[in-house]
Amino acid sequence: MGDPRLNSIHLEAARRQDYRRAREELLRARGDHTLYAEHFADAQDAGSTCVCNLGAGGAAGTPAGLEYWLVDRDFIYPLKVGLNTLGRSGDNDVAVPDAFVSRRHCAILVHHDRACVLHDTASKNGTFLNGTRLGGPTRLKPGDEIRVCNRQFVFLARPGPSGPAPSPTNAE
Repeated sequence: MGDPRLNSIHLEAARRQDYRRAREELLRARGDHTLYAEHFADAQDAGSTCVCNLGAGGAAGTPAGLEYWLVDRDFIYPLKVGLNTLGRSGDNDVAVPDAFVSRRHCAILVHHDRACVLHDTASKNGTFLNGTRLGGPTRLKPGDEIRVCNRQFVFLARPGPSGPAPSPTNAE
């Protein structure tokens, strides 16, 4: 398994099998180049795990130093190259304190080639992208709306050449 954020011991047997299949698909989807970029970014310690409060004024613009991030009504959640988990558990990259959100609800893979892909990890209540329940891994575009239960996030990326590359729908 490798990543402690992706354990499944807490699930009952039937859901555990679904989760493990989703987890294996997610981990295989990273590919060697993204694994290397993720390891290199971890070694550089980009410090992208902070959550920034938007305050009463709302989003003020593009956060300095970020390539990709999620925004909800209160916070900016930086995303890093590699695996970014979202769920109820506090050790996720994006922790969502909601009883209806799964502990490991979904994940966003930011690939080395700047492709960003949303994966549902067999969550009980599903992950929705632009109002449609996710049926499988789906490529993200800036402005996409991700909903997990009653929480809405908007996926954003820095514009220009460092933004998502317009390559095929298959991310590595």
